[in-house]
Amino acid sequence: MEGYELARAAAKVLSDKKAQDIVILNVSEQTVVCSYFVIASGKSTTQVRALCDAVEEKFKEEHELSPARTEGVREGRWGVLDYGDVVVHVFNEESRLFYYLERLWDSGKNVERYED
Repeated sequence: MEGYELARAAAKVLSDKKAQDIVILNVSEQTVVCSYFVIASGKSTTQVRALCDAVEEKFKEEHELSPARTEGVREGRWGVLDYGDVVVHVFNEESRLFYYLERLWDSGKNVERYED
């Protein structure tokens, strides 16, 4: 599965689980670490954990993929799932406003707001 397709698949899982403000950022021209960030918000630490778990479970089940690394999921403020070419970030609302990754990585044409 190509990076963009994987990013869209992650965004779909997040949307299905009622994540808010889902964006896909193409960062391929800004970093060699990955090609896409998928960023979403959950309303609570419980929802942040549930959203991360949903992505992990769906990717394992449907794509036979496990993240190379996860960070912060259990704390529920900012969960990161690293799938190589795609890195999924799920924030609670306060952490999303504080870190504001979209602002840091926005080049003016690389941000896609996900809508079903």
